[in-house]
Amino acid sequence: MPIDDELKASIRTIADYPKPGILFRDITTLLGDARAFRRAIDELVQPWAGMKIDKIAGMEARGFILGGAVAHQLSAGFVPIRKKGKLPHTTVSIAYSLEYGLDEMEVHEDAVSPGERIILVDDLIATGGTAVGAVELLKKIGAKVVACCFVIDLPDLGGAAKLRALNVPVRTLMEFPGH
Repeated sequence: MPIDDELKASIRTIADYPKPGILFRDITTLLGDARAFRRAIDELVQPWAGMKIDKIAGMEARGFILGGAVAHQLSAGFVPIRKKGKLPHTTVSIAYSLEYGLDEMEVHEDAVSPGERIILVDDLIATGGTAVGAVELLKKIGAKVVACCFVIDLPDLGGAAKLRALNVPVRTLMEFPGH
């Protein structure tokens, strides 16, 4: 079975969540399936195996789970990107666009040394507002963002294209139509 079909079968779709008309792609079922979880991590890591990657950055919250596993596989450090007010040390923050307004995310100011090679990891790329903000935040503290990796792409919403327009390669394992 092709990788995307095998992994797609492990994703639960919840209709009308968080609001009517949305098909929510829930990866908790993938995470709970040891074989699918391992396969997803192996596939996310594959293009960078053997390359020098200093750290993996993961966005709250599912990006922490996936990013931690990717960091382990690549023998890299892990950088959490959190919502404003959640990190205990001195931080750098950035505002980013959501579907209906702005939010802020932050990272510890010393999380990355200038020039470190970073891969950003999260579960899903939709409109790209959060991911673009995270890339800009990482660059702001001196990182070289090598790539962004996601399990799911919703290409109709254009987020992966926005990242590629910033000259950041994007790796996704599967696509779903719509939103």
